[in-house]
Amino acid sequence: MNQAQLMAQVKKMQSEMTRAQEELAATVVTGSAGSGAVCVEMTCDQRVTRVAIEKAAIDPDDAETLEDLVVVAVNDALTKSTDVSQKRMASVTGGMRIPGLM
Repeated sequence: MNQAQLMAQVKKMQSEMTRAQEELAATVVTGSAGSGAVCVEMTCDQRVTRVAIEKAAIDPDDAETLEDLVVVAVNDALTKSTDVSQKRMASVTGGMRIPGLM
């Protein structure tokens, strides 16, 4: 493979990576806790876009439980977001581990 071919391949990968990042920014996953009492929507570039809490989960005398549910729901969304991102980026890089990508 000559240098021109290599550069063309790098440009193609950069273009595919940009497209993948745009797709991930538009892809939404949902994390939940307490059998759906708390739901967190997050994009796959890890921006929280929505938090929904059922009224039944709001107990003024037990804020700690609700706080715990929010943490679990956010972590669930983060895990799902990371999984989707890693799979998408692996399809672009051919499974090659590139530092700083994921």
